[in-house]
Amino acid sequence: MPALDWARDIADHGADAMKLPRRTFLRLAVGVAALPVAWPIARAQSYPSRPVHVIVATAAGGGNDIAARLIGQWLSEHFGQPFIIENRSGAGSNIGTEAVVRATADGYTLLLVSASNAINATLYEKLTFNFVQDIAPVAGIARTPLVVLVNPSIPAQTALEFIAYAKANRGKINMASGGNGTPSHMAGELLKMMTGVDLVHVPYRGLGPALTDLLGGQVQVMFAGTTASIPYTRSGKLRALAVTTTARSELLPDLPTLGDFVPGYEASQWYGIGAPKNIPTEIIDRLNGGINASLGDLKIKARLTDLGGTALPGSPADFGKLIAEETEKWGKVAKFAGIKAD
Repeated sequence: MPALDWARDIADHGADAMKLPRRTFLRLAVGVAALPVAWPIARAQSYPSRPVHVIVATAAGGGNDIAARLIGQWLSEHFGQPFIIENRSGAGSNIGTEAVVRATADGYTLLLVSASNAINATLYEKLTFNFVQDIAPVAGIARTPLVVLVNPSIPAQTALEFIAYAKANRGKINMASGGNGTPSHMAGELLKMMTGVDLVHVPYRGLGPALTDLLGGQVQVMFAGTTASIPYTRSGKLRALAVTTTARSELLPDLPTLGDFVPGYEASQWYGIGAPKNIPTEIIDRLNGGINASLGDLKIKARLTDLGGTALPGSPADFGKLIAEETEKWGKVAKFAGIKAD
């Protein structure tokens, strides 16, 4: 007899329960004791029973959006329920993030988490939420490098030569970024902090306009995404010096890492899934299992490689550790550079 039926039996018998045969009473009592365990498991096994909304806190078409739609489609097929991608951009991704923080913690509203969330924790002084405390880590999806790009007017052929050139030309090299506090900006500030080079930051409203001015020579260096930079480096219009991750990119295997020249340097864009705090652990585990399974799919792996990324599988604790470490790292960089949100 199911545990819920046992509980009803006891409730129905009321005071007569103690008059039941000892074996029957013990059977009913054990069933009731099992309810706290059985109910969450049953709830998790039935999840999801309706559409799940994944909030992407940036505009459609960017890396965050692509990662969410790639995994969302796989999860929809895996769980048999739609994983609907919703773009809620604004305030440097804080509007969409806050919407998830305030959502019911039932697993039906999730957040596409990225490096920007870790950066914003320090960048914005008056956030109405604490990202590390208010968003529960569910699973990582992917990590992608940035590429150090220079206009051909810069004579440096390697990252080491560029650092030497920048030190000899302090304050004369303009560094473009996709905006104040974006991963492309923070990667450059980390280089400045670790090497002492003096680059003049020139923020743009997105990486597209920044690349246009890099091509035109109005700015001389930029940290850009792999897929956006490849057409220009292959045509010789821009020169790639290094990738910013600790390992080389499968998409650009001949390009060294910046850490080869600046020991300990690492900067990357990364993506994962988070949920409102207090979401049941059983639902987190179910989602984590599904996302990790998707990352083992050869088609997903190939698509991530095409995008310049590598899969980021692991437990919820692994993803939480990454978020905490990245929040601490970028907080130090922001304070060192005196960066605040516009």
